Amino acid sequence: MQKRTLSDLYNNWDQLVENATSWEGRTLKQAFEKDANRSARYTVSATGLELDFSKNHIDETTLSLLLDVAKQADLKGAIKRLMRGDHVNNTEDRPALHSALRYAGKASSPEEKAVESTLNKMAGLIESVHSGEWKGYKGDKITDVVNIGIGGSDLGPRMVTKALTPFHTGHVNVHFVANIDGAEIHDLTQTLNADTTLFLVASKSFSTLETLENSLTARRWMLENGCAENELRHHFVAISSKVDKAVEFGIDADNVYPLWDWVGGRYSLWSAIGMPIAFAVGMDNFRKLLSGANAMDTHFAEAPPEKNIPVLMALIVFWYSNFMDTDTQAILPYAYHLQLLPAYLQQLEMESNGKSVTKEGVRVDYQTGSIVWGTEGTNGQHSFHQLLHQGTTTMPIDFIATLQAHHPIDHQHKYLFANCVAQSQALMTGRDLATTETELRAAGVSESEITTLAEHKVHPGNRPSNTILMDKLTPETLGALVAAYEHKVYTLGTLWNINSYDQWGVELGKLLGTHIATAIDTTDIPGDWDSSTQTLVRKFNEANKSI
Repeated sequence: MQKRTLSDLYNNWDQLVENATSWEGRTLKQAFEKDANRSARYTVSATGLELDFSKNHIDETTLSLLLDVAKQADLKGAIKRLMRGDHVNNTEDRPALHSALRYAGKASSPEEKAVESTLNKMAGLIESVHSGEWKGYKGDKITDVVNIGIGGSDLGPRMVTKALTPFHTGHVNVHFVANIDGAEIHDLTQTLNADTTLFLVASKSFSTLETLENSLTARRWMLENGCAENELRHHFVAISSKVDKAVEFGIDADNVYPLWDWVGGRYSLWSAIGMPIAFAVGMDNFRKLLSGANAMDTHFAEAPPEKNIPVLMALIVFWYSNFMDTDTQAILPYAYHLQLLPAYLQQLEMESNGKSVTKEGVRVDYQTGSIVWGTEGTNGQHSFHQLLHQGTTTMPIDFIATLQAHHPIDHQHKYLFANCVAQSQALMTGRDLATTETELRAAGVSESEITTLAEHKVHPGNRPSNTILMDKLTPETLGALVAAYEHKVYTLGTLWNINSYDQWGVELGKLLGTHIATAIDTTDIPGDWDSSTQTLVRKFNEANKSI
């Protein structure tokens, strides 16, 4: 079978390999000792963000070679094609115009005009609920809004709503339901009053299994609590392209907000899918979120590659993935309100670039996509940081921090920031055997104990990381941050020559899940299934036959 290699794509492949090999005899600590200006040399600022990528295994030669890769991949042309609405999603023959969701200035294109109309309609809804004009079927003010969605219709809005907690207006409480596990919606409804709850059903097709089942459960809950079918319109709003299905469900056509096929689910939080964000923080702050993302769009489109934050973030991952044999990346936000960012980026990066064929359908013989994971600091320091410091696995890390906090507990924010910087420093510098032995002697440890203990306290160091700073976590800086990661993903897709905007890999499991659910309902288990699947289904049927 024919396979495409990166050496087929880039004529400086051998030079890149040679430069990667040269780092086997050099350390990051030595690079800083050799160049007192290294931090300034490898720091870029734009749109309220600062990217310090100096603690990476790069030098001027590395960066020059990687920028040449971007040139050979026609990254500038690829960015233009993305922004002007070319069909960059070639397998589905459609554009990826999420940037049109946060355009600035006068709406001109059909897409921008559709966005403007939808945002204005959203603003009216938000205001009517916040003011109490919109009432439940008994005439009560809405107090709780529940977003029912999954994937891109849940992760982005959920993450941003949490991240912008300091900006919540308090007009309503916003909740999220995604899992097909009925425990989630059951537990939530135990805390809600049906008379004062509004559900947002976020599903382009109005047929996604998890969203549909949770919506039907919410519908039954409303009916069981006294709401008549013809009054459901007071408690349900839909974000969908299937108006007929929403109306059949019991939602007024006027309360169905559009989704367009030129916006992928994981890029949709800027659309009406972001309605729970607006309910939480108000439309003014939602528009500021869009403004921050638009600023990053402009930066991505106009800044030269060597000063372009998303491009540099992508080139670094490309470098480690394809020349340093890393296959994971840790996202470590030292900001409690960004605790859901790693989970959001898992979908954004892994669903986008988890591909094994080129745009032309040729199998690749190189790594695409990284396993993305992480949690907020300093929690991770007391769990998985042990592996980061002394384990045998090396991976690039993004540390994300704010210089100022929204809360008044300044001394704790000082410790939070200090820990963030200390972790990146310790990972980079490490602690060698001689230093460890000296420290143990200074602490009065005997020579015999030093012989036994010293190696256990050695930190190899030379572990790479980026640090992304912002003055404060605001709607604008959050918008810029999320958009930067979006454009990083597209840049990587361009470098790897893959389509970052389809997700065929999620379809097979859905299809088989439907078949298995049917087998559970009918107890008719196909004989050509593997023995493990047959046994598992039989055990479920046996456990539930008396229920």
